[in-house]
Amino acid sequence: MQQILNILIKYRNFLLFLVLLLLSLFFTIQSHSYHRSKFVNSANFLSGGIYTSLSDVSTYFNLKTYNEQLLEENRMLRQQLFNTIDTVLVKKDTVRFDGTYKFYKARVINNNYALRDNFITLRAGTRDSITKDLGVITSKGIVGVIDQVSNKFSTVVSILNSNSQINAKLKKSGHFGILEWDGKDSNIVKLVDVQEKAPVAKGDTIITGGMSTIFPEGIGIGTVSNFKLDASENYYDINIKLFNDMTNLGHVYIIKNLDRNEIEILEEQTSDEQ
Repeated sequence: MQQILNILIKYRNFLLFLVLLLLSLFFTIQSHSYHRSKFVNSANFLSGGIYTSLSDVSTYFNLKTYNEQLLEENRMLRQQLFNTIDTVLVKKDTVRFDGTYKFYKARVINNNYALRDNFITLRAGTRDSITKDLGVITSKGIVGVIDQVSNKFSTVVSILNSNSQINAKLKKSGHFGILEWDGKDSNIVKLVDVQEKAPVAKGDTIITGGMSTIFPEGIGIGTVSNFKLDASENYYDINIKLFNDMTNLGHVYIIKNLDRNEIEILEEQTSDEQ
């Protein structure tokens, strides 16, 4: 207590000046509308800056939550989009439609892209209704196909895998081919077995063909970077620049075709009869 008193006595002149200055400012602001408006504006500017900074800090620490919310919204929108397309094209005469495709979101926890046969590991497994042979995509394009599944995790055969073969087509003409990887460039895959009669041009868009139960038709893959006829000159060998940056994957969507079992059983029965 004595120290506080000593400080007050030592700086009494300065403290008196400060008190008088604050009183003069107070009376000036109260008695003059111009000064009052300037003070209010300054106070608002200062408090606004403080609140903005606090909000930025809060937003940074909540980015994970916001990302999860966006992923969930995108999952629902994609599910609605593909099921709406299917409703219009296939189920337009029905009153009730439950949807052909279901989408799940997952986080990438390991991503190989420098090998010849690359795999991706996801934090999603059987407890999340994930099974083998489901398609995996991002908001930009395809990623691969689910290979193995445990309770909490799953592995994906990346499109950057020499064993990967995915049905794809030229968006403009509808001509089909098989998507493969030659193990060289992580940005480039090949579309092979496209007939030489197909009109191909640099920059053409390549999409999934929809001729399997894994990927719906119309999911983006990439664009034609260059092409040539093979040795027999019957088919094109087309290089595709991927929409996805396969070296930088964070979150993905997994697609489940709810009609898959029925289709496969029917096709198996047809094959047995032949």
